[in-house]
Amino acid sequence: MHAFLITGNSTEYLAQSTEKLAKRLKAKILEYPLAKIEDVRNLNSLLRLSIDEPTIIVSYNIHEATEEALNAFLKNLEEPQENVYFALTAPTARKVLPTIVSRCQLIRVKGERVKGESNEIEKLLGMTVGKKLAFIDKIKDRGMATKFTEELIETLHNLVHSGHDNYASLAKNLEASTATLNNLKANGNVSLQLTNLVIRLV
Repeated sequence: MHAFLITGNSTEYLAQSTEKLAKRLKAKILEYPLAKIEDVRNLNSLLRLSIDEPTIIVSYNIHEATEEALNAFLKNLEEPQENVYFALTAPTARKVLPTIVSRCQLIRVKGERVKGESNEIEKLLGMTVGKKLAFIDKIKDRGMATKFTEELIETLHNLVHSGHDNYASLAKNLEASTATLNNLKANGNVSLQLTNLVIRLV
């Protein structure tokens, strides 16, 4: 894995986690802002140079970058360069574009996990279809549905990167969840989208 998304609210802990990651990869740290499309273009110019030693490019608060910048940056994640790693930070993965999240290994800053944040979601994955349908029945509006789906995606990513033994099922669930999130954001019917999602979860 050459790209990492480090999540948490403490600037100090995020910096410490980045330093630990750099030490583990034996890479030097290069902080680089990626807020606007111009930043990404400048980064791409830099990356065209030959980078001889392992380097980790750190971009804090990636969730504040414009969608245009993130879409331009995506190519760097899809076509990794030798000796180049990326460490992106955000308060939670939910605040970052799913296309970025899906190409990163998630690292949650120790002590930053919100109590009960994903336990409920993990329980949902083990329920029968009937119980899953009853669970989503209480989700009525688009905002709640979007938040639920984003939390489900984050939980599935964490399970994938924790070395969970049922990778194929997690990948299918991740694909279904991402499609549902996109449909919700495109104004798809809330009840129909969530019902289709829980029926597809394996």
